[in-house]
Amino acid sequence: MRVTYSPTSTSKEPTSKADSKVTSFDFSPLNRIVFGPGCSDQVGALARELGGSRVLLVSDPGLKKAGHTELVFSSLKKSGIEVFLFDDVEENPEEFHVAKGKDFAQLNNINFIVALGGGSSMDCAKGINFLLTNGGKMSDYKGIGLAKKPMLPSIGIPTTSGTGSEAQSFALITDSSTHLKMACGDKKAAFKVCLLDPELTISQPHMVTAATGIDAISHALESYVSTKKNTVSQTFARQAWGMLVENLPIVLKNPSDINARGAMQLGAHFAGISIENSMLGICHSCANPLTAHYGIPHGIAIGILLPHVLRFNSHHVGNCYNTLVTDIGKNTDGIGESGDILANIITGFLALAGIPKNLHDCGVSHGILEVLAEEASEQWTAKFNPRLVLEKDLLEIYQLAMG
Repeated sequence: MRVTYSPTSTSKEPTSKADSKVTSFDFSPLNRIVFGPGCSDQVGALARELGGSRVLLVSDPGLKKAGHTELVFSSLKKSGIEVFLFDDVEENPEEFHVAKGKDFAQLNNINFIVALGGGSSMDCAKGINFLLTNGGKMSDYKGIGLAKKPMLPSIGIPTTSGTGSEAQSFALITDSSTHLKMACGDKKAAFKVCLLDPELTISQPHMVTAATGIDAISHALESYVSTKKNTVSQTFARQAWGMLVENLPIVLKNPSDINARGAMQLGAHFAGISIENSMLGICHSCANPLTAHYGIPHGIAIGILLPHVLRFNSHHVGNCYNTLVTDIGKNTDGIGESGDILANIITGFLALAGIPKNLHDCGVSHGILEVLAEEASEQWTAKFNPRLVLEKDLLEIYQLAMG
């Protein structure tokens, strides 16, 4: 694995007391993690070990073309398991996608779930598990710990290095009426096993690799400084940052580099663990309305907004940003400067990937910015931002991101 990051800062400047303070936490690892090229072939044996006999395989149509669906399907069948494929999953799944999957699972008397794909497949699979075992509709589970009955065992197999959803107990499902994402979290919804197979990520198109990679980096950056951060979450976020920032340029230039792909996948997973234990911030609050109104892919919206969010938060969390800057061998002379350095790194990734640098180039109109700011203020992640944020602040971030 090509990773030079060390969890101990090599900077001669001592880490600030505020950054190194040991905080209270309650950490329970959610799942077993199996990592390695080709490990997805173990899914049949693992599902059988966990009692699966009638498995719902939740995926998306694009994975059939890459051969990933057949690989997992075949592994399950070889273990004597009946498999029922539900691949009517779209990006940013809505309530009706989950309800449709639940009906299909109920019809086939499912007793186990395997999720294959990106965050959308993972979220949809977890949502199906909620409804299949506890009934009702997704809005009934908006919040934390609202499922009263046991849920089915499940396995998550990510094919992207981005959301880290396989490491989390939350299903993010879009409310069809408001277009807001509902965070439905319950420890019972977490996957029993995560299979991290970097070979599955090689088939990603260049833009998907870039967008999901930048999304994963944003997870590390936002969770590292959120108001709910703690010693465990920051440890995972910092490790994720080091792995992701080094290896994203490598996979963009050489997509078949399996070592870099593996580092990206582990980094995304570690960032997902950090999110589970600390939440996110306003970059995600601002990105979601852009996807809802303009269909801008989540990772691209994140990439455009992130430099402005980093600068917005910099003077409030500069010591933390200094640590991340020195971790990757860069020097900073001032707290405010570290935010600029991080922002410039993200802007450099956008240029390398060919992602637009501003919202204007994505077709966003100045006339909708106030609506976007209002909707962003209602997003659940906004309240965990390290700097208190008002609607006018969100509007200013959108204005800066217009270019």
